Amino acid sequence: MALPASLRGAAPRVFWLDDPARPAALPRLEGHHEADLVVVGGGYGGLWTALRAVERDPGRSVVVLEAGRCGDEASGRNGGFASASLTHGFGNGVERWPDELATLDALGADNLAAIGDTVRRHDIDCGWEETGELTVATAAHQLDELAEVAHGMRAAGHEVELLGTAAVRARVDSPTYVGGLLDRTGTALVEPARLAWGLRQACLDLGVVIHEGSLVESLDDDGSTLRVRTALGSVRARRVALATNAFRPLLRRLRLMTVPVYDHVLMTEPLSPEQQVAIGWSGREGVGDSAHQFHYYRQTRDGRILWGGYDATYHYGSRIDRSLEQSDRTHALLARHFFETFPQLEGLRFTHRWGGVIDTCTRFTAFYGTAYAGRAAYALGYTGLGVAATRFGADVVLDLLAGQETERTALAMVRSRPLPFPPEPARALGINLTRWSLAHADRHEGHRNLWLRTLDRAGLGFDS
Repeated sequence: MALPASLRGAAPRVFWLDDPARPAALPRLEGHHEADLVVVGGGYGGLWTALRAVERDPGRSVVVLEAGRCGDEASGRNGGFASASLTHGFGNGVERWPDELATLDALGADNLAAIGDTVRRHDIDCGWEETGELTVATAAHQLDELAEVAHGMRAAGHEVELLGTAAVRARVDSPTYVGGLLDRTGTALVEPARLAWGLRQACLDLGVVIHEGSLVESLDDDGSTLRVRTALGSVRARRVALATNAFRPLLRRLRLMTVPVYDHVLMTEPLSPEQQVAIGWSGREGVGDSAHQFHYYRQTRDGRILWGGYDATYHYGSRIDRSLEQSDRTHALLARHFFETFPQLEGLRFTHRWGGVIDTCTRFTAFYGTAYAGRAAYALGYTGLGVAATRFGADVVLDLLAGQETERTALAMVRSRPLPFPPEPARALGINLTRWSLAHADRHEGHRNLWLRTLDRAGLGFDS
């Protein structure tokens, strides 16, 4: 298809990774080694696990094995929303863990504060901004739903503000807005790749050994230890942490627990001073709309707008392929939605467009577990909210590997697991029917059809 003028010339690569600050690659694993802990995966989950491991036990030897380069996948190409929520939003938490939501909220707030502290202690130049988040309504039924959410959050002790049309447009000016919900403290913005690179350097500074270009091919039980093997070497370790996100897990039992979903993103050129005045947005909040198929957007430190979301795509057989990261259809759709939201920016061009996989599970929030008699542990299923929640997940994994009973491991959220996805072809049929039904609900005042109501009763779902 022909691309709109705004997308012509947009580089088909990730803006955050297209950065001269990107560190040089680290050497791959060669030969046979030993360690106290091996971490498989060099994204946020793996890097936080390695960093927290040596912070909790400075004498521990830790090796991280990353198939590509640290931060090159979901951790380096997301929108950079670091949320205090550990439950993928207040509503999902109320629905699934109402009795412990106060504890989860407190742990999430502490976790977000600890990330900010880590950024400052290690002098990580990642544009950390504690901006809060604005959820906007573009239809009357969405504003009614936000009013219910606001009531519940206030009752739970959250300081949030429900905004009418004039008030929300005074913060960010779009003719599509009819209201919004402002949470001033629950979200920070970050430059995602730079956060990953900063965590990588913090790990190296504390003695963690990181090997990039080291795809793990197998995990074997040697009896008292586990052996992690790559094409050119291996590491024997007492404990193994698995942080593989959307990619094929090393444990067969996990292969139906998550599915990979493609998310697509655009980045604009820097706005002129006149364009900035035209949209307002002086508070620099992260913004998301409240439709089922939602957009997320934020400003960068050099005055651009990142615009992503909406058309999350699943490919049959949980297919992951580099060729799927660029979609002319989806990027053109996102560009059209951008100018519908901000018609005053007509003529602005996009400089980058990209896409990639995130993992999702049937409860939308991370789940945890162990294998090999507690010598291996994992956290998966962050569903796009892993920028901050992965730090909490790292501590859960380390608790599990230590066999410790903590406030974290006592949580029902940690002790329970989501229902698995069915095998193909039922998996693709169910996911695509759900996506169609969510889009239908957005077009029909939020009305949930029989399929969505059935999923609600079963505690299942699939959100864009």
